[in-house]
Amino acid sequence: MKKDILIPKVEDLAIAIVPGAEDDLWDVYLLNFKQDPLNCVLINSNGYGEIEGERVKTTTLRHFFEEVPGQSYTLIEPIQDKLFSLANEYWVSFVYDELMYDKKYVFVHGSISKDHFTTIPFLEKKGVMIR
Repeated sequence: MKKDILIPKVEDLAIAIVPGAEDDLWDVYLLNFKQDPLNCVLINSNGYGEIEGERVKTTTLRHFFEEVPGQSYTLIEPIQDKLFSLANEYWVSFVYDELMYDKKYVFVHGSISKDHFTTIPFLEKKGVMIR
């Protein structure tokens, strides 16, 4: 039965977007707050929404990391600031403690801005984070 399927809750994980070295490029990171590593991490990223009244969907990018150590971070991808007018989605799947987890993180239109900056743990940089 559907009610018997265990769906573990994702905790101690975040996606952060911080300004990069170039003005129009920012960096997207996965942060692992757990003490132990995450294994077989797969991240799908894409953007969607409207630009000048026209529906837009970006290409889906897939990133794989064999392991993300505990209490650390890994760079997922750079993102152009012109895509901030779209919703930017990061779907993270991983294995932890012999269970498979997944969670979708969505930075909605307008959420990636200096108005929403916070200090990003591990990086000690300012940026936007969803936990």
